[in-house]
Amino acid sequence: MASEPGSLDKRLTPARGDIAAAHLKGQVEAQRFVEGAPHQVIASAAAVRRAPGDDAMLETQALFGDTFTVYDAKDGWAWGQMESDAYVGFVSAASLSAEIAAPTHAVAALRTYVFSRPDLKSVPLLSLSLTSQVGVIETDGKWSKIAHGGWIYTAHLRPLPLYATDWVGEAERFLGAPYLWGGKDSLGLDCSGLIQTAMASAGISAPRDTDMQEAFVGKPVTIDLGALKRGDLVFWKGHVGVMLDASRLLHANAHHMMTAIEPVREAVVRIKDAAGPVTSIRRTM
Repeated sequence: MASEPGSLDKRLTPARGDIAAAHLKGQVEAQRFVEGAPHQVIASAAAVRRAPGDDAMLETQALFGDTFTVYDAKDGWAWGQMESDAYVGFVSAASLSAEIAAPTHAVAALRTYVFSRPDLKSVPLLSLSLTSQVGVIETDGKWSKIAHGGWIYTAHLRPLPLYATDWVGEAERFLGAPYLWGGKDSLGLDCSGLIQTAMASAGISAPRDTDMQEAFVGKPVTIDLGALKRGDLVFWKGHVGVMLDASRLLHANAHHMMTAIEPVREAVVRIKDAAGPVTSIRRTM
């Protein structure tokens, strides 16, 4: 039986040999146990890396407004855990703020700018991807001022807790977005990042990696390519895609190096050579 997300999976457990989260005392061994300090992501997308260093492997991304609990900080890097999906890793300390602004809205556009003033000709400070969360503190006509500074075009925001109604439609908005291992925003994302982000836009919580999604998202159905429906997740070892209808698969993939649509039967034949056969199908709708 698969373990529940967070049950000492190294990806989801804030514990190292030298330090661990205080709530893990008695469950793991570490030289010291500490209480974490919540911080908020203030970069467009903060890389969550396997080790401290710009050349370390990208595990996932934390988007603007995400909360990241810091357990250790050294040499410009913070080690901790994402609040949204419990992923653990190293984030550049410059991407975080100890001042946390309660989110009031989420970005509903695929991508939008944060401007220095409520004026489309002003200097763009950041660009934010779909599902990034902001705290609106003031409005001026068509513009909304956010905590941590800057203005966003109000029509590009969705007040929380309102969400999109069709997560598959949200996934399709990423069509053509470049493939990026560990990515989960409109500038680049991987297969499971596409699924997680699209579901988040519809208010659905999903774990980060393919194996976790295969274990916990939706309900298993018989592997039958002739009975697929919109919203079905098709899994291979290390890969996932979503059905747009009975025959078309949408997936961020390294073959096209982008999010693409292709006939599922063609994808199954091609992917079998690299990742083996389909391992399961999970129904989400």
